[in-house]
Amino acid sequence: MLCRELIEKLEELAPKSLACEWDNSGFLVGRGEKEITKVLVALDATDRVVEQAVREKADFLLTHHPLLFRAIKQVTDADFISRRIVTLLQADISYFAMHTNFDAAPGCMADLAAKRLQIQNGEPLEVTGEVQGVSAGIGKTGILPETCSLEQLAETVKEVFGLPFALVYGSDTANKPVSRVAISPGAGGSMIRYALEKHAEVLITGDIGHHDAIDAAAQGLAIIDAGHYGLEHIFIPFMAEYIRQVSDGTIEVIQAEPDFPAKVI
Repeated sequence: MLCRELIEKLEELAPKSLACEWDNSGFLVGRGEKEITKVLVALDATDRVVEQAVREKADFLLTHHPLLFRAIKQVTDADFISRRIVTLLQADISYFAMHTNFDAAPGCMADLAAKRLQIQNGEPLEVTGEVQGVSAGIGKTGILPETCSLEQLAETVKEVFGLPFALVYGSDTANKPVSRVAISPGAGGSMIRYALEKHAEVLITGDIGHHDAIDAAAQGLAIIDAGHYGLEHIFIPFMAEYIRQVSDGTIEVIQAEPDFPAKVI
């Protein structure tokens, strides 16, 4: 399968039109006419991931977060971002990112996260577009299959997302029954107001700042901060399986090893 043909399949799943204006999803490095036989899927194009792509002789690197967010004026080995680009080009590895379009597309990030918690009657937390008559957007809100406490929900989040830890704000309501929740993988500070509007009792997300968290708790919205990587690493196995399917097994797919950036010491 040619690189451009694989890209067409990726954009069928998560149309680029769903990406936020500030985002830089899409085809960022490489040759569109390159034959693709091996793909590495990761969350971020870190030095470790780029090195793995070269070592594994991958033809194509797919990540959730784009390596390039802003225009750069030089591509040399003097800067850590451009150095990764140089490495990819030298190894003839094409590079593609699926970011906020994947977050918003039906069946993708928001739906995958909600499915892990078995959220019922789900609807987008923030509607940002529409695909074939279906509302698309960032995050998901709905009802848990069974009422539980905040503490029990935090333990469930850790279990179903394979997390070493999670931060909980609003612990004074730890034993209060919880039923309606919102989940927004990634950095969810801006999702607090939508969670409050949808009458969620808990927002499960990542990268929550101190003041945002205590202000949310003061308004009756508990926060489970599961980390940015913690909720979004589900991108990796999902996209690995998707590529295997759309290529009819002709493309070998490698998944980057789990690499939680934060540790409790």
